[in-house]
Amino acid sequence: MAPRKEKTEKVSANEAADTILNYLRKQNRPYSATDISANLHNKVTKAAATKILKDLHERNEIEGRPAGKQIVYHALQNTQDAMTSDQLGALDTTIADLRSETTNALANVKTLRSTLSSLNSTMSTADLVSSVQTFEAEKTEILVRLETLKAGKAKKVTKEERCAIDEQWKKWSGVRKRREKIVGEMWKMIEDVLDGPEKKAEVRESLGLDE
Repeated sequence: MAPRKEKTEKVSANEAADTILNYLRKQNRPYSATDISANLHNKVTKAAATKILKDLHERNEIEGRPAGKQIVYHALQNTQDAMTSDQLGALDTTIADLRSETTNALANVKTLRSTLSSLNSTMSTADLVSSVQTFEAEKTEILVRLETLKAGKAKKVTKEERCAIDEQWKKWSGVRKRREKIVGEMWKMIEDVLDGPEKKAEVRESLGLDE
């Protein structure tokens, strides 16, 4: 057996007018008597809604306009809420400013994401610090050997040894240049996200890049 359809309780004649008027004000859009009766779930019949809407219109409590074979009604608009041309112009300016700020913010986000991607694909700060420390150790070792050579304590270097040293020099010169390039690129990326010269100098000093 099909479920019994719930019976909608009708509002009284006195309540019907207030119900319709409040509904029109709340929805703030035009409706016909048929629409209102259906939207109120038949609490007010179509016939009663037609009569009430006509009475409210005649009392200038609502507006009514013909729409084909029926009349649609809507609540009166409060002219005090209308905005002046100056207010509308100011609102347009605010909207334009917000759109511009949004565009700039999106461009900034794109740039930061690109920078972050570059940072993630290259050496980390920890790796950079480790490389600097390695360079410092190599530098100290070379200086010690240089002092030994200056003191005349070095043994005679054969031609084969000289060639081997030249090869090593070329090799490590290439390594140094590549590492210097990496360090330069990493510092540029780090520098771009640091605020102010003091912060940049502090980080640069902590990394030992000026030594």
